[in-house]
Amino acid sequence: MPLLRPLDPAFPIDRQITIDASPVVLVNVFTLDKADEETFLKVWQDDAEFMKRQGGFISTQLHRAIGDSPTYLNYAIWASTADFRAAFSHPEFRAKLSAYPSSAVASPHLFQKVAVSGICVA
Repeated sequence: MPLLRPLDPAFPIDRQITIDASPVVLVNVFTLDKADEETFLKVWQDDAEFMKRQGGFISTQLHRAIGDSPTYLNYAIWASTADFRAAFSHPEFRAKLSAYPSSAVASPHLFQKVAVSGICVA
């Protein structure tokens, strides 16, 4: 199971999923040893295939840091925190976490769009 390291230690993912909001964007930064990248990618793909079958899942995208950094960023769009909570708490998903390499550290956080006049729509 990857170590969960909150982006905001005062407000970890287990507290975030208790708030009803919609839609939400999960941003998850993964750090790992370079030697574990192939395993990480296989496990992440398996997790993503599971998530795609869950209610409220909209989309996901994985990004790799440029250069030699074995850092990845995943974002996933969900219809609501309730939908994400159901998927994140699902026993099948929780069991899959043990397949991640021991060097993997995940930092998940939920976000919502912010309207900025003339720039961003909410």
